Amino acid sequence: MALGRAHSVAVSGVDGQIVEIEADIGRGLPGVHLVGLPDTALQESRDRVRAAVTNSGEKWPESRVTLALSPATLPKVGSVYDLALACAVLDAARQVPRTRLEKTVLLGELALDGRLRSVRGVLPAVLAAKYAGWSTVVVPAAALAEAGLVDGIEVLGADRLGTVVEWLQGKTTLPQPPPFDGEKSAVRGDLSEVVGQEEARWAIEVAAAGAHHLMLTGPPGIGKTMLAQRLPSVLPPLTEPEALEVTAIHSVAGLLTSEHPLITEPPFIAPHHTSSVSALVGGGSGMARPGAVSRAHRGILFLDECAEMGTKALEALRTPLEDGEVRIARRDGVARYPARFQLVLAANPCPCAPAREADCVCAPTARRRYLGRLSGPLLDRVDLRIRMQAVATGALIDEVGESTEQVRGRVVAARAAAAERWRPYGWRTNAEVPGPALRQRFRLSRLALGPLERSLRRGQITARGADRALRVAWTLADLGGMDAPGADQVTTALGFRDQGAS
Repeated sequence: MALGRAHSVAVSGVDGQIVEIEADIGRGLPGVHLVGLPDTALQESRDRVRAAVTNSGEKWPESRVTLALSPATLPKVGSVYDLALACAVLDAARQVPRTRLEKTVLLGELALDGRLRSVRGVLPAVLAAKYAGWSTVVVPAAALAEAGLVDGIEVLGADRLGTVVEWLQGKTTLPQPPPFDGEKSAVRGDLSEVVGQEEARWAIEVAAAGAHHLMLTGPPGIGKTMLAQRLPSVLPPLTEPEALEVTAIHSVAGLLTSEHPLITEPPFIAPHHTSSVSALVGGGSGMARPGAVSRAHRGILFLDECAEMGTKALEALRTPLEDGEVRIARRDGVARYPARFQLVLAANPCPCAPAREADCVCAPTARRRYLGRLSGPLLDRVDLRIRMQAVATGALIDEVGESTEQVRGRVVAARAAAAERWRPYGWRTNAEVPGPALRQRFRLSRLALGPLERSLRRGQITARGADRALRVAWTLADLGGMDAPGADQVTTALGFRDQGAS
């Protein structure tokens, strides 16, 4: 009887857990038995691993082989364990020494000829290995650039099982990640290209400065989509922890490439208005995959033609808007994905959507029903609501607005002021500050709160709406270089909510 051991990582959502793989070569008829709650893809790895070992020039044991993955109660999903399974069998057969194997985490799928293929979720798996105290991780060569983003752990790449075996035997060395020279920013349009719409441009600046949610309504062709597409270019670049957080989500979604292994700019995700609930918040069989709200983490989720979307899909946004994350239960476990994004909604005022509102032929009930898909609780979570109007001919010809760089400078300064103020409490932007902290720990003067108290007394806003108005008021104060908002900032913040979606 011979026993071998190797280690890999199980990724659930963006969290990883070390999995110990034991291989036992015992008496009995030749065969491979896999235990430890494997899914279908992992069950099929028995044939892949055996063929890969044989075609790599190594000898497969001619007896019963039992492979156990621990913790036994943790569901194991996917083909990421192939390399570790093969090395555990070779260790049990005493074909590789344990000197390096017992200190290394192995990731990757095996082809029948022994080639090592990349898998989803390499970045969160390497992060989990680092946090668990492991010193070395071996990944497929195609994922080397992605895995190399993690500091504090030795990352090595291999393209074949035979190369990994030779490295374990001390006969060769494995390449390390190439130097990372940073990502090139995506080319986006400039804010100066949007003529007129001063109020909407100002709302874009306020939304960017405080990470507030925004809704734009108006006739088609007026610039709603143009403004939304230029919002990411106004935002500051992601910090290093934020970039790793966002990149880990895209790694699990399988969207990273070796040419662009790190996401350094806020993502801009714009799903089609026919998207389902699963497409928005995440889903799928087995272990849930990240949806649009998670891929937009630390960036923008733009829902164009939101009034055409299904009611269930829109209402599914309410929880991630409040919690900043989604938790999706599926057959193989509960996946948790961060989802702290800025929501930007765009809609026409009615189904016919003429260029001039006076030309509308819709019945009043049709107009109410059209935007009625946006429920009150959902709209209550939208901080800024702008009703855009047609611009004059002179603005189209003569007017040139501020450039993205000018607006971005003010946004960066305002975000820096907010980050400095909230840093002792762990918050980064005004939109993240809980309502009780604004009302108690950072309570404004009675004069400044006067407009808010009058609106609450008249029933014009809810308690949640009051908290969100206070957050916007703090952002206006940051843009104005003030220490705290006054009555004018609170009134302006309430004005952004009064426009509504009617």
